[in-house]
Amino acid sequence: METFKRTPLQLFNLPQHFVIPLFQRPYVWKEDLQWEPLWKDIRRVAELRINEPHLNPQHFLGAVVLQAHDAGSNRVTTWNVIDGQQRLTTLQALMDATSAVLTQAGSDRYASQLESLTHNPVNFIPEGDSRLKVRHLNNDHAAFDEVMSADPPIDYASLKHSDSQIAKAHRYFTTAVTQWLGDPAAEGFAAKAEQLASVLQTDLQLVTIELLSSENSQEIFETLNARGTPLTAADLVRNFVFQRLEAEGSDTKKAYKEDWPFETKFWTKEISVGRYFVSRSSLFLNQWLISRLGEEISPQSTFTRFKSYVEHQAGHKMADLLPVLKEQANLYEAWTEAAARPDGNLTSVEMAVYRMQASGIELLKPLLLWLHEPGRDLPQAVIDGIITASESWVVRRQLLRLPGSDLGRIVADLIKTNTQTSTPELADRVVGHLARLNVTSTYWPGDDEIRSTLIAEPAYRRFPRARLRAYLEAIENSFRAETGQPQVERAGFPIEHILPQKWKDHWSVESPEAEQERQERVHRLGNLTLLTKGLNSKVSNGPWASKRKSLMEHNTIKLTGRLLDVDGEWDEARIDERTAMLVDRLLKVWPVPVGHAGRVVDPQTKAQDWVEIKHLLEAGLLSVGDKLIATHRDFAGVEGVIAADAKIELNGKRFGTPSGAGNLLRKRATNGWYFWSVADGRRLRDLRAELLASAESAAEAQLALIDE
Repeated sequence: METFKRTPLQLFNLPQHFVIPLFQRPYVWKEDLQWEPLWKDIRRVAELRINEPHLNPQHFLGAVVLQAHDAGSNRVTTWNVIDGQQRLTTLQALMDATSAVLTQAGSDRYASQLESLTHNPVNFIPEGDSRLKVRHLNNDHAAFDEVMSADPPIDYASLKHSDSQIAKAHRYFTTAVTQWLGDPAAEGFAAKAEQLASVLQTDLQLVTIELLSSENSQEIFETLNARGTPLTAADLVRNFVFQRLEAEGSDTKKAYKEDWPFETKFWTKEISVGRYFVSRSSLFLNQWLISRLGEEISPQSTFTRFKSYVEHQAGHKMADLLPVLKEQANLYEAWTEAAARPDGNLTSVEMAVYRMQASGIELLKPLLLWLHEPGRDLPQAVIDGIITASESWVVRRQLLRLPGSDLGRIVADLIKTNTQTSTPELADRVVGHLARLNVTSTYWPGDDEIRSTLIAEPAYRRFPRARLRAYLEAIENSFRAETGQPQVERAGFPIEHILPQKWKDHWSVESPEAEQERQERVHRLGNLTLLTKGLNSKVSNGPWASKRKSLMEHNTIKLTGRLLDVDGEWDEARIDERTAMLVDRLLKVWPVPVGHAGRVVDPQTKAQDWVEIKHLLEAGLLSVGDKLIATHRDFAGVEGVIAADAKIELNGKRFGTPSGAGNLLRKRATNGWYFWSVADGRRLRDLRAELLASAESAAEAQLALIDE
């Protein structure tokens, strides 16, 4: 195996065949992802050669793997293309299309130069055989041969394979080259034709890995495509940046040393984003692009979008843009490192970063970068107001466990919509934008919905531990701010249950109903607090009097210290009272605009998890005292009753959900909406569907009024 760096002239100049084996996948490259970016790169190099010939610009196309055929009776050298057939096919189509355009324009010299790289000389090919240097043996054979052998000007519509991707690529390049060259009679055409032909022959570079016929090509193919480490977005951006700097005549060594920040351990660390890991530098570049463009950009598109932005939208040379990129990268690093410190007060930005880390999201970072774009110079009060509103929007949705998949689009929209908004109006515009969201996938929930959900939510089981701790820390900091105290340490303090999880030994009650009431409150927000260190299990599970005494040792936490003022026993009423107080404090930390209710026009999409027994009672579809009848054949005749508190009474116990009551009977996970029916035979799922249909009709009526 040998490796060479070659230009198209060096690779294609000799009489030879490059065979695309039958097992290779068909041609799949497309205009937006491959043809257009390639043409822009080639056009850029050609224009630099015309305007700044001393720079000697070049463009790297990538690598191909070739394997030699055994020497035989062939009159020309033959290679199997093991890898890289997409770029070879595209390059051949581009050169042939350019040759055809130049032929039409009368530039026969340059046209024939390019033709010699795509077609073998007649005297080396058996009579009647194809002259093409690249030969497809798969299903692309007929389409490639047809378009590459057609006489110019090509009537693409009349081609038998006009709908093939290869014919479309050839047509795209014909159009692009024709438009760029312009009128053959115009001044400057000859220079453009000469430089374009030169670029296609000598200023593109390919790395060729050339194998002997005896070498195991499949093993090498697998090694290159599966076992190697793929280039990250940051790797690709780095290569592009320094090629660009070199083309501009900049001092690349100085730029790498002074202005390229992404080679440190901080930036090379892999960060979890959903189910995937990406380098922090790649993640930052994606977020930076979103902050600049106001577009939602997938991680897979980071490099291509960065390249397009630099070439067509930035309006700056790379030498001027790179220091701006570095300035924001340094800010980003400073925020991240501050958020990782266990103590010390954080700014609103640093706290937002910390809370995002605790929640496992990256959502608001493009917005933070946008607010701190060099030259924007926003007052801190404006920044704080926008962060508070955007955090409230995100956190309130998290508290209701709503999906976040569509929120990135909203962040991008916020940026794009408000890029030109004046500073005095900016915070109000952002708040207004969020407040107007009215569909389930993006809306900003109001106070009443948060209260009604969290008042009975088993928070300890519902939220990831780090996220729940961040909520409790936010409440603690709100208490501390009232007396000017520093923020609580972010040291991963234990979350303690005041009423223990194992409460029956020392906190017993007299009846099954009371036992059920107590158990339902164990994991609620009002029964949780932070401690500076964990209690041992004996104290933690012990009676309230001794536990209260031990809590005094941890009263540097105001959230805990306030418990010491509680008179009497810690019971259900105390938990309910404290839950309501802590929920109100969360709503104060993350407020909504005055009068904002968070209504949606598509309530049906909230579906099953959003319908509870209380909703059916409120709608008159159920009444207190109604019987629920088990539908499963193994439990015929078993009945539950709707209690006044919207719970289901069954076998002396109460359940907040139909599924919970069904689980008791079946001793396994049960969908209670299907398991229980009412007296007239309808199942609870039917009542739920009726409720949702009614809500949908109401929403449609509301929209109709708005339209009027």
